[in-house]
Amino acid sequence: MTLHTWWLFIAAVFLLSGTPGPNMLHILSRSVELGWRRSVAAMAGCLLALILILGASAAGLTTLLLALPGAFEVLRYVGVAYLVYLGIKAWRREPQTDDTVDVRSLPRLSAMAVFRGGFAIGASNPKLILFAAAFLPQFVDPSRSQAPQFAVLVATFASVESFWYAVYALGGRSLSGYLARPTLRRLFDRITGTIFIGFGLVLLRAKPA
Repeated sequence: MTLHTWWLFIAAVFLLSGTPGPNMLHILSRSVELGWRRSVAAMAGCLLALILILGASAAGLTTLLLALPGAFEVLRYVGVAYLVYLGIKAWRREPQTDDTVDVRSLPRLSAMAVFRGGFAIGASNPKLILFAAAFLPQFVDPSRSQAPQFAVLVATFASVESFWYAVYALGGRSLSGYLARPTLRRLFDRITGTIFIGFGLVLLRAKPA
């Protein structure tokens, strides 16, 4: 992999990662709900899922998974169910009735629970498996040792993704002040819930090549 190829990869991943998706929406909503500091656990969960899937792709495991009859369909329906569940949960969430929200009133979720939620979101999208299996190999020079190249690509992807996680979390922090009003918070929850359900419906159309 040449330096030019690596920069092309960075540019492509920067644009792809910055596009709003389930991971980014989850981190944004966690930052609004829990505060940006506590949303770091959600970022870590999403990032670990991403690294594991990209690492599995580098090892050829995603290609093997896609070759197993019915495996992708199972993952797809599990992912759809989880995204729809999150959407319904957001729709049903009751906002704070106080005019202001302080740290003591934030939901009492452990860091591990927040981490697990982020990991579940990151791992529930089988489109990432398709992406990893088809996208990463395009930037690998087959005439050179492939393991170091995949390591660089995965590390680069994780770094760019982390940057966008921070951007969305800080965006949630900025929004949280405006969403102290219950009416606006209810609107925000219903918009995010609708988007999560929309992601789930779009996922129904995902097909392995």
